[in-house]
Amino acid sequence: MNLRFAAVICCLWLCSVVCVVQSGSSSTDDAIWSLESKLMATANSSQLLMVPLTLIQGAASKGAVCLDGTLPGYHLHRGFGSGANRWLIQLEGGGWCNTRRSCIFRKTTRRGSSNHMEKVLAFTGILSNKANENPDFFNWNRVKLRYCDGASFTGDSEDQSSQLYYRGQRIWQVAMEELLSKGMQKADQALLSGCSAGGLASILHCDQFKELLPGTTKVKCLSDAGMFMDAVDVSGGHSLRNMFQGVVTVQNLQKELSATCTKHLDPTSCFFPQNLVSEIKTPMFLLNAAYDAWQVQESLAPPSADRTGSWKACKSDHSHCNSSQIHFFQDFRSQMVNAVKTFSASTHNGLFINSCFAHCQSERQDTWFAPDSPKLYGKTVAESVGDWYFDRKTVKAIDCPYPCDKTCHDLTF
Repeated sequence: MNLRFAAVICCLWLCSVVCVVQSGSSSTDDAIWSLESKLMATANSSQLLMVPLTLIQGAASKGAVCLDGTLPGYHLHRGFGSGANRWLIQLEGGGWCNTRRSCIFRKTTRRGSSNHMEKVLAFTGILSNKANENPDFFNWNRVKLRYCDGASFTGDSEDQSSQLYYRGQRIWQVAMEELLSKGMQKADQALLSGCSAGGLASILHCDQFKELLPGTTKVKCLSDAGMFMDAVDVSGGHSLRNMFQGVVTVQNLQKELSATCTKHLDPTSCFFPQNLVSEIKTPMFLLNAAYDAWQVQESLAPPSADRTGSWKACKSDHSHCNSSQIHFFQDFRSQMVNAVKTFSASTHNGLFINSCFAHCQSERQDTWFAPDSPKLYGKTVAESVGDWYFDRKTVKAIDCPYPCDKTCHDLTF
């Protein structure tokens, strides 16, 4: 990444974080989204594919609505040529709401109401329609399903007193019905993808996606930055477990989670991918930064766990970390690598875990497929996912520990 671009990223990232904190949201996903939107705005708009929002008109009658009761939506760009009967579904990310108060706030944003969603979105990275930017999926039917339920498309309840609709599972169902009617039922190849909270959703819905399509359809799933770990934070607490427990409780997710998992683990544990991925029957690819930037900020060293601020400089820029802090991050990486061992043993599954401080590498062009993109074993993310999907090669790429990888596009605050 050139120095000018890196400087822009640092500046815009910092501005994004300040805006997010002032708005009352704790979601680093929002900061990342804001950063990328601003970077796209500086690009030549004539070079970006802008795809309009489509609202699902029949959704309300089925109770499939956003947190505030508005219609859910998606962005679809049609495939062509050899990709005319191939479908890629990208589930949008954007954190979660874990209390009634945070869900009430969320329904005033694009993450909880289609009234606040952008009317057009730029399709880049895995959603690009250019072969030189997205070599294997550029001519597929590509869909971005908007995220407005606050629980990774899993809830099916409501809070009448607060006029909150927790209907993520129904949104998933009506969206799939709509896309099937638009030609996906004839798909010969399909890929369910997602980033961050959407990456978790792709794990939660992977086998359901497979069951929706004909037995002759080649179906696989990709989770980008969705490997959220049940890790101990810098204070010895469990910040992310506490957050997830709130999500599961406020949206009453118990009945929507994997029955296989909930037979032997508590519901909160069954919202963590490490307890789910080895049970998924459909082939899946895990794309994750070993030092995931979102988890560093919100799970490992959130302000609530760092009362003295001793981690502030380190979590903002890993070059400011001392040896004991780097050792803490190395332990986190080891936990992630150990958590995917059983998953990795399956010949159908794929892995790309690079030792970067990054988050969501499939949607950004610079990390998906570009001249200076991150690489493992000489392959970009796009090439690795393509090799795995089309069975060109077995892909089980796990990076050596930091700081060996010099191809990273690390995020700094």
